[in-house]
Amino acid sequence: MGGATDEEPPSKRVKASSKDQRGISNGKLPKEPSSCSMARPLASQGDDEVIGSKGVKKVEFVRIITEALYSLGYSKTGAFLEQESGIPFHSSIVTVFIQQILDGSWDESLSSLHKIGIMDETITKSACFIILQQKFFELLDKQKVMDALKTLRNEIAPLSINNIRVRELSSLILSPSLRIIDGISGLELTKSKPRSELLEDLQKLFPPNVMIPERRLLQLVEQALDLQNETCLFHNSLAGETSLFTDHRCGRDKIPSQTVQILQEHSDEVWYLQYSKNGKYLASSSSDNSAIIWEVNPDGKVSLKHRLIGHQKPVSCVSWSPNDDQILTCGLEEVVRRWDVSSGECLDIYEKGIIGTISCTWSPNGNSILSGLTDKSIIMWDLDGKEIESFKGQKTLRISDLQMTSDGKLITIWKENSILILDIQSEDERCIKEDQPIVSFTLSGDNKFLLVTLANQELHLWSIEGHIRLISKYRGYKRSRFIVRACFGGFQQAFIASGSEDSQVYIWHRGSGEMIETLKGHSGAVNCVSWNPSNPHIMASASDDRTIRIWGLNHVDSKSKTCVRYCNGSS
Repeated sequence: MGGATDEEPPSKRVKASSKDQRGISNGKLPKEPSSCSMARPLASQGDDEVIGSKGVKKVEFVRIITEALYSLGYSKTGAFLEQESGIPFHSSIVTVFIQQILDGSWDESLSSLHKIGIMDETITKSACFIILQQKFFELLDKQKVMDALKTLRNEIAPLSINNIRVRELSSLILSPSLRIIDGISGLELTKSKPRSELLEDLQKLFPPNVMIPERRLLQLVEQALDLQNETCLFHNSLAGETSLFTDHRCGRDKIPSQTVQILQEHSDEVWYLQYSKNGKYLASSSSDNSAIIWEVNPDGKVSLKHRLIGHQKPVSCVSWSPNDDQILTCGLEEVVRRWDVSSGECLDIYEKGIIGTISCTWSPNGNSILSGLTDKSIIMWDLDGKEIESFKGQKTLRISDLQMTSDGKLITIWKENSILILDIQSEDERCIKEDQPIVSFTLSGDNKFLLVTLANQELHLWSIEGHIRLISKYRGYKRSRFIVRACFGGFQQAFIASGSEDSQVYIWHRGSGEMIETLKGHSGAVNCVSWNPSNPHIMASASDDRTIRIWGLNHVDSKSKTCVRYCNGSS
């Protein structure tokens, strides 16, 4: 049951050249091809012995370990495991087939392919096509045009698959100049590839019991780590901090829950705040008619960089440019101002006659800005203030958020319970409809999700990539009269945080929907929260109590200025 008795022991196998080893895991091939007419079944096809409590097949387990050893370069150890266990990494015919591919013995490899015993004829035909295409290209490389044409007519075409590709290959015969151009007319390949890469293509095509996927054991380990991280309610650490020696566990000390700084520079309610994309700055706006740019220090605390003065009415929102060198501020039913972050200088003012602005955002390339207006339309300006486009009709509400995705989709609240997703180029419109009035929304960092704050004290997480669908709901925060905003945050944006009218900040685990933390400290409604995108252990909140609180970890590692601690209890 352990393996084919007519195989040579692994210790007698020779290694293929190192140049051609990138496409196979072990590189151990028999000196003499087997003479059998059909592939002998591997032990994995006939041995049902299992290990562990989950029914893991011993043969599969050993073969995966063998593959891991070979992929790590431990060829002698891998060969010894094959010999001691009696479980071959590959069947003898597969081993011969691999060597034939590496040697360019195309006719022999096709013969071996049919002996492997793959039941799905479609897979066999596709493999034949891949091999023969490589043969075709290598003949062209050797200037053997007539032999290449013969291969195309007598071997590739009769397979009767991928006819479009056959015509593309024909064009290379008719127009030799095309052979030196990669990717012309959408061709995926116009020349031969290294044979090791050809083996990788075949490996992906074959059933895994024939050729084990490369680095399969590492994939399984990474999947296990991902699952542990996803189910850990408090996982908020950088990649590489987990250990294989213990099951993964994080404590509450990984969540920013302690006030490390209170900012009192605003003289009235603080309505909005947002970290820059690089995490080096924090911007806040207030009903005191001003905005402030704060500089983030290495320890997460901030210091005042510029106070932005010029608005005549409360500043309702701020928006960072794509490269964080400029910022927009929007006055409540007033104007939009564009500021230089480095100098604090106002670079331009954007207004539409007597019509006031209510929201603002940047285009993905930073060459234009958009603003919602009090007449419920949306306008686009270039940076010099020239009107580029105007989206008439009801495209927004008098109080509304406005954001734009990296691929040019405009997102706005256009009805009391509906969010419009408008493709600027194609003018395609999609809509998210809620049963309750929408208070605000925020876009995830990867532009795939939208977090919607509702009047009924719920947060709804929507997927907007492809088919729009509701993913999750979060409950517990308080809201009855004011605009309250939430945010994504933490490592890989695994958490949801929200302000609340009861003066607290609420944090949920994004995947499970479970509330994991309630942060107390403010004495007025918390209007907005923002999580630092470059430091998962730092968060900020803005309140009607005229303060901004910076939240950090409860237990700071004194040896690390970035306040980063390790998981699994190690430091």
